[in-house]
Amino acid sequence: MMETKRKKDPRQQYKGYVNREKGQTFEKIIEAACREYSLKGAANIEKTPEPMRVIKRLDKGRFVAVFEKKAQPDFKGTLDGGQTVVFEAKSSEGDRILQRAVTPTQTESLNIHWAMGATVFVLVCMNRETYYRVPWEVWRKMKTHYGRLYMKLEELKAFEITFDLTLKFLQGVNRYGHAARF
Repeated sequence: MMETKRKKDPRQQYKGYVNREKGQTFEKIIEAACREYSLKGAANIEKTPEPMRVIKRLDKGRFVAVFEKKAQPDFKGTLDGGQTVVFEAKSSEGDRILQRAVTPTQTESLNIHWAMGATVFVLVCMNRETYYRVPWEVWRKMKTHYGRLYMKLEELKAFEITFDLTLKFLQGVNRYGHAARF
């Protein structure tokens, strides 16, 4: 019996493309901030590479690869003084961010780092204009804090961070993961 392939919906393909572009732009903003923190000696934070395996080599350094497992948290590093920092970056349009935007694999990894004493949070970009650092202890207990598995813009306001030439995502965090000097 011959299997028929489902046609891809061009609108969904376009929406996926736009969302990937927004996410990549947000990550570039974060990477610029990470470079700034590194230059100041405040932190060394790097983007976590996606785990992939090369399945076919082409020419001139090109290759075909597949992702081996689901993504780890987006960024990992160390604050001045030795404190580990691990965080996920999520962007959303509209008036809410869903808890499920962080995958189960990412949640598991963030929980492990948090339980070991790392500074863990989710950086959120809403509507390409406002930025928030949601502490992991709030994100992971969203249902307890808000009675649902998403946060509205008005709830995110308590976690808003500054974007003044660079994203100040460590502002208010010190070498021990508490209020601070960055």
